[in-house]
Amino acid sequence: MSRSSLNAAYFDGIFESDDDPWDLASSAYEAAKFRHTRAALADRRYERALEIGCAHGVLTGELIGLCDTLLAVDISTMALAKARERVGDRSGLMLQRMAFPSETPEGGSFDLVILSEVAYYWSVADLDRAAEWLRDHVAPNGRIILVHYTGETDYPQTGDEAVDALWAELSPDYSVVTAERRETYRLDLWEKS
Repeated sequence: MSRSSLNAAYFDGIFESDDDPWDLASSAYEAAKFRHTRAALADRRYERALEIGCAHGVLTGELIGLCDTLLAVDISTMALAKARERVGDRSGLMLQRMAFPSETPEGGSFDLVILSEVAYYWSVADLDRAAEWLRDHVAPNGRIILVHYTGETDYPQTGDEAVDALWAELSPDYSVVTAERRETYRLDLWEKS
């Protein structure tokens, strides 16, 4: 696979051929990772949150209870259809097709942005674009949580490369709340100064 960004057709094809392509809904490992993510965020309530790359909504369902509003976006229309089936109609939840970071939400800032298993799909240019948007659209004291697989991939970045590239751009404006490594993934929680 090339080291450029992957497109909507790539992800639509994955979801078309498999209802649960990464075992997000069926794996004990994924369930534990989602509980870890929720626990890292559960010390406060979030007024306006953005989940980038919501896939078919498993983590979305875990996080909506922590948020007044949650905009969950994905590049794949197939993934979003599955997310709608999974999470249904919940107060404060909006699902939208968006190819972040080339497409970004309009209107205001967010006090939580979730990047779970998504940044390693982005090219270097996309990581730069994402960092620029995050710098300008996360509210003061707002948070970014990043959860990424740390093994080898054939994606444009490894989990470590993607997170480190974002941190290199954002570190002047953020502090580290949590930086944890588990056997096969890392969880990073940053707060805007």
